Amino acid sequence: MTTMIDVLVQGYPGRATHHGGLGWSTVTLVRTGGRNILVDVGAFGARKPILKALTERGVQPADVTDVVLTHAHYDHAVNFTLFPWATVWIGDEELSWAAAQPPGFNPIPELYVRELCASPRVRRVRDGETFLPGLQAIAAPGHTPGHLLFYLTDTEEPVLFTGDAAKNRAELLSMSVADTDDARASARSLEKIWQLWKQRPGTLLVPGHDLSMRLDAEGRPVYVGERAAEIGVWFSETLQQARIDLCCAPRLDFSELAND
Repeated sequence: MTTMIDVLVQGYPGRATHHGGLGWSTVTLVRTGGRNILVDVGAFGARKPILKALTERGVQPADVTDVVLTHAHYDHAVNFTLFPWATVWIGDEELSWAAAQPPGFNPIPELYVRELCASPRVRRVRDGETFLPGLQAIAAPGHTPGHLLFYLTDTEEPVLFTGDAAKNRAELLSMSVADTDDARASARSLEKIWQLWKQRPGTLLVPGHDLSMRLDAEGRPVYVGERAAEIGVWFSETLQQARIDLCCAPRLDFSELAND
């Protein structure tokens, strides 16, 4: 069985100093066994890029058969509503926890969580369950209490979707995370990720907010592909668009945001 993996929206390992929506998350399309599976679906700003990337691959929103959510935070979950024919898979513990949280200034999209709880097309997944062909759910708490990893093993080279249990390369190498509800649980989840990553050579790791990675011969994470990030702005008196590459923006010290 042929399996194709396409990163539709490339996660970005950063956050804005004034606008919290800049650190967008990864959205991945898995095509296998006649199914079109999206692993995480991004925030509102990802809608046009997702549609464009799907269309380029000959997939329409109505063709998406499954939406698989690592956790319930808005930047990974809200766009499940765009795929009306898809079965939505989310951790049982994760959804129960998210539904119990009172409204507040947190990343939980309250109304979308309410819809996830009520929708007949939502299926709750448990740790260790293989819920789609070759795709296993593995508990990775810390970032949220019920966060899941997804491990795709029916391919020549396995794929490990870490979501925000490991957002980026820096978290993987430092064995610490920037955002967590439970630092000790996150540390154990990072150890579990490394164990899974090292099990089979060539395993592709798809993090929540960074480029995909593989391990080199020395066991160090190396990026697959090149980062693409830029923003279009209008600073003139006309609609002539100036495109500013984010990589060329002034260097800023993000250390003050470490505990946000």
